[in-house]
Amino acid sequence: MIDPRIPPDFYTPEKPDARCFNPKAVIPFGVTTEHICRAMTEFTDFLEFLDLQLFTKKMPRFEDFLMPANFSSMVGEFMGANIPKYCNGVVKNAYHNGHPDLLPTGKYPKNSAQHAGSDGIEIKASRYGKSWQGHNEEDVWLMVFVFESGRPTDVAKGIPSPKFRFLKVLGAMLRQADWRFADRKKTSRRTITASVLPSGCEKMEANWIYRAPDLSREVQANLIALDADE
Repeated sequence: MIDPRIPPDFYTPEKPDARCFNPKAVIPFGVTTEHICRAMTEFTDFLEFLDLQLFTKKMPRFEDFLMPANFSSMVGEFMGANIPKYCNGVVKNAYHNGHPDLLPTGKYPKNSAQHAGSDGIEIKASRYGKSWQGHNEEDVWLMVFVFESGRPTDVAKGIPSPKFRFLKVLGAMLRQADWRFADRKKTSRRTITASVLPSGCEKMEANWIYRAPDLSREVQANLIALDADE
């Protein structure tokens, strides 16, 4: 049950600002900032529709009860599925758990590749501003969608629950030396992964694709507070 004093606007995500994309960003395979903007906007439209329907049922927002890692995965999957709708230079990799997420159009049989290495774009979504994770130390063109949203633990911790918004989008070609296998807590059950090192983060920040208009130093600093289990 939700607090009846919460207005419907609380259930409305913030759409990306088309003026805040970097016209100098270098993105492979014909993908442009316009394609990415349209896919991001479509996600906020989707989430707005879903959350407003939940509001009519006096239920919490979708992002407020879904497990944080699952929600992050959903954001990334949505972007990987929708960028090809607007860019004919890439397709979603049809191979189950294939790598990378996007492949050059028509290059692989049935647009399916178990492992195409750096020949494509790998997509991640995260609430955090660095140390993004993959499954291997490898060469890959990585695009990360950093976002802000509520999560189930906010209410329990007494933390104000923010509306969903994209904070920044970064992308660059990373090499094996830009990764290292990530440590995990003894109590953690997550899959062992590789994390992007500062060298990789610097490459991606230098080729930033989107930055929210009010992305202050304080907000950026808060992104660095990592939760190893998300």
